[in-house]
Amino acid sequence: MKFLITGGAGFIGTAVIRHLIVDLGYEVVNVDKLTYAGNLESLVDVVNSTNYSFVKADVCDSIKIKDIFEEHQPDKVMHLAAESHVDRSIDGPSEFIQTNIVGTYVMLDVAREYWNQLKGEKKDQFRFHHISTDEVYGDLEDTDDLFTENTPYAPSSPYSASKASSDHLVRAWNRTYGFPIVITNCSNNYGPYQFPEKLIPLVILNAMSGNKLPIYGKGKQVRDWLYVEDHAVALVKVSLEGIDGETYNIGGHNEKTNLDVVKIVCSILDEFMPIHPKDINNYEELIIYVADRPGHDMRYAIDATKIDKNLNWTPKETFETGIRKTVKWYIENEIWWKRIQSGSYHGERFGVKIN
Repeated sequence: MKFLITGGAGFIGTAVIRHLIVDLGYEVVNVDKLTYAGNLESLVDVVNSTNYSFVKADVCDSIKIKDIFEEHQPDKVMHLAAESHVDRSIDGPSEFIQTNIVGTYVMLDVAREYWNQLKGEKKDQFRFHHISTDEVYGDLEDTDDLFTENTPYAPSSPYSASKASSDHLVRAWNRTYGFPIVITNCSNNYGPYQFPEKLIPLVILNAMSGNKLPIYGKGKQVRDWLYVEDHAVALVKVSLEGIDGETYNIGGHNEKTNLDVVKIVCSILDEFMPIHPKDINNYEELIIYVADRPGHDMRYAIDATKIDKNLNWTPKETFETGIRKTVKWYIENEIWWKRIQSGSYHGERFGVKIN
């Protein structure tokens, strides 16, 4: 079986590809534009595999995408290519509209044309899997509420609005054309190989460099944290076993405030790297509070009952086990993140730099 993965050089995409090839032995075609967050070095474990091939392409380029389908004849499509950082979407929403909405339309249009000409078993097993986010649901007001697959959409940022739009396109292609799809909406991912603009790697690398640890507002925003390798297993399971037309929420069962996350990372670093930079007594002393971003949702939390009950998936990692693995990985893989720092990204976020 052959998978076509868009955005396969990104954080979640590389985890999915490693799982598909190393653990399951499937063929993978990785299609990625290689924007600032794409990093093929995250695929060192599979790059020499005969089951792996890479094509540099923009999902908005319909001619190139059509050529890829015709050449590689995939059985499953996992559409992960997306602009995903909320801060960047506030500063420059146009790229999010283009990649997340127009790019999804192009993928749907080309994939449907390809699917229409398939015959027999190959047509029956084809599936377009659209990977989305819990941010499309907006904010949870009640501390006991959870996002379910039936929660109405109420996006708060240009990023989440663009993802909500792409979700609607995918469902429309299923209902209007009978095109076989599944959708997954996930909670916040973390783990090895994550680009250091996101909260957890940003905190780890800032702390290791003795720089300040910026937290929005009072740090009371609550997120459900999902270890990326658990997410990869869930995504493949949905692609292979999910019911046509269905949506599955994927969560980590690990709700934490942003402040708690930062403090936990600091505590682990105190254990792993007790020699502190710049004459501080512990890493928590580096925490600073900065103005909250516009439209910042206070709480996301996912009810993952459906995927547990119907597809027998639950995350293996708790936050406590997953975050220790993550911190340890960044400590031991300085070469990987140093190369990122030496490129176009220099740790800019909240006006604080990593290096």
